[in-house]
Amino acid sequence: MSSRLSPRLSPGTRRDDTDLECVRTTKKQGKTMASDAAQKTILKLILSLPSPILRAMSGGGVVYKGGRTLDPRFQFFANAAKKLPPMTSLSPAEAVAGSAKGLAAVQGPLETGVRTESLSVEGPNGSIPCRAYRPPQTDAKAPLIVYAHMGGGVIGDLETCHAFCSILSRICSTTVISVDYRLAPDHKFPAGLEDVLAAYRWARDNTARFGAAPVPPAIGGDSMGGNFSAIIAQEMKRTGEPQPTLQILIYPAVDVASETASMTTYADAYPLTRATMDWFMGHYIGADADPADPRLSPDKTADLTGLAPAVVATAGFDPLVDQGEGYAKRLQAAGVPVSYRCYDSLAHGFTAFTGAIPAADDACREIAWLVREAFEKRTL
Repeated sequence: MSSRLSPRLSPGTRRDDTDLECVRTTKKQGKTMASDAAQKTILKLILSLPSPILRAMSGGGVVYKGGRTLDPRFQFFANAAKKLPPMTSLSPAEAVAGSAKGLAAVQGPLETGVRTESLSVEGPNGSIPCRAYRPPQTDAKAPLIVYAHMGGGVIGDLETCHAFCSILSRICSTTVISVDYRLAPDHKFPAGLEDVLAAYRWARDNTARFGAAPVPPAIGGDSMGGNFSAIIAQEMKRTGEPQPTLQILIYPAVDVASETASMTTYADAYPLTRATMDWFMGHYIGADADPADPRLSPDKTADLTGLAPAVVATAGFDPLVDQGEGYAKRLQAAGVPVSYRCYDSLAHGFTAFTGAIPAADDACREIAWLVREAFEKRTL
């Protein structure tokens, strides 16, 4: 007699009916996967067309704004997005599902030789799911990297920056720990921040497990993840804990009430608009939260001296571009070593487009090399 447990059947349900339903479900899943693969192949072929043809397919003409020229492939996606309902019209659950499906079509593959491992870290409200990206060869002199994904504190998960985390891991020859922090509106500020902070402290105490240098990890993220990263560096200073080895701030949101020029110039940019930012903050911030709180807006902190060195990267077509550049300049003025890059032709969220936009993939690899160079400048 087989020791395998049989599935429990509902009263009146025959075994044949259950088996048939399993077959139908499997076939349906197979068709969905085949359809997704076919769509991704077609999209790849379209995006390989010459720039003039892509621009013609995207409404014609070249998109200039604020002295910058939008990448034709981002222009293609921006034009296609006009046919979809805006995120502001969706519920958070609908936005999560729609974003995940869209990113799956443009995400690049896992880097060759990089392995992933599921982790569970104890947080302030239970276990925090994390994913470790282990490189083909670990450099024992390289620090760990703790990474927080974008998504306005409302959407996103471990898949959001999957390819980029693997790029960081391979190029920097170290383990990257991606954090699946709690999301609003179910978990408003500061829940997500607290999860990333807990994961950072756990990683700091477990460097030997990953063969990394016995120094504080680097802390990094894009958009809201960049917000968390800047805040955590400031929190380490406030509590007297060691600074992270490096801050990796990619198009960071550093002032949730910002009124910089780029908030107007790129108010209708793709994929992040001013209205979408307001939608995010409406879900993320509780009624009692103060937008000037440095744990919401790290740019409101007056004294930035003594913070960790930083790699700061921004996208040209992004309402947040002025925030990121301004924060980089403030760090430099405070004596913090900073490597800054603005990718003028790219849009917010480019770390998730490595499989669809060559310029985005190039930018992600350059950022990873900047991180590696920053690691190599430090001494144990």
